[in-house]
Amino acid sequence: MPKAVSMDYQSTVHKPPDFDTFWDDVLRQAAAIPLEPEVVPDPLRTSEDIEVFQVFYTSLEHVRIAAWYCRPAHRTGRMPAIMLLPGYQSDPPIPKEWARQGYIALSVAPRGKLRSHRQFNPGYPNLLTHNIVDRHTYAYRGFYVDTWRGMDFLLSRPEVDSSRIGVTGSSQGGGLTITTAAMRSEVRAAAAGAPYLCGFMDAIALTHTYPYEEINDYLRLHPESRTRVEETVAYFDGINFADKISCPIIVNIGLQDNVCPPETGYALFNKIGATDKQLYTYDGHGHDAGRSQHHAIVNRFFAHHLLAER
Repeated sequence: MPKAVSMDYQSTVHKPPDFDTFWDDVLRQAAAIPLEPEVVPDPLRTSEDIEVFQVFYTSLEHVRIAAWYCRPAHRTGRMPAIMLLPGYQSDPPIPKEWARQGYIALSVAPRGKLRSHRQFNPGYPNLLTHNIVDRHTYAYRGFYVDTWRGMDFLLSRPEVDSSRIGVTGSSQGGGLTITTAAMRSEVRAAAAGAPYLCGFMDAIALTHTYPYEEINDYLRLHPESRTRVEETVAYFDGINFADKISCPIIVNIGLQDNVCPPETGYALFNKIGATDKQLYTYDGHGHDAGRSQHHAIVNRFFAHHLLAER
């Protein structure tokens, strides 16, 4: 039988004293870079009801980021928006289904993803450990900002209601949902599935599956670097961002997840600062985190917070 998982799991994650200072400085650097948005119609993917565009914008280190942008063809006034964030290996999907539900939808491909890897391409595996001994050059520093700049793109669009923007994703997308909801106060609702990038050093002890095993592989080759690795990832750990989240949020985890251990999901949820938060646990489920059942819950959650008349 699978071992029981305690919701009171004590994480080893510690927040660096200069955590906020570090990220404030990163945000200042990003804000100084013009967004330079480009919106290119994609007639081959456009249908009678959904308009599809390829989008490009500039992020940290002037890396050009690609995204898919969908909107209902027939609109009246400004509309709510959903930003969809990708998993570790999967290429971001074209978010037509969100547009069919009445949202403007942006699906971001941060640096290293297929459509955004011309200037930065560490490959897979390797993103998780690329420059992992230096927080100032670690791969996820730019990667996180790429997703946050997606919010800037949505806010620049006249058809988007800036008071009704949500963010969602699963696995890496779940972790990016946590960091985006924490760092962008414009997020009004968030749904994070099986969140990765939360409890890095806990996870590498709890599981030996990839992607986290990339860190164990790195430490086997560079055992002398363990302290520096621990120091770096503390600045990128979703658990250390969680207290900044104030919007309504739902999180779902699989209790038999051997990719993102459920213990880290509990530790994350306990740290979330929002008063309106709910955790959905799915026994008998692994990294899918009950996706087939949870899909309807996510739809109702966003409909309530973003589509409903206020």
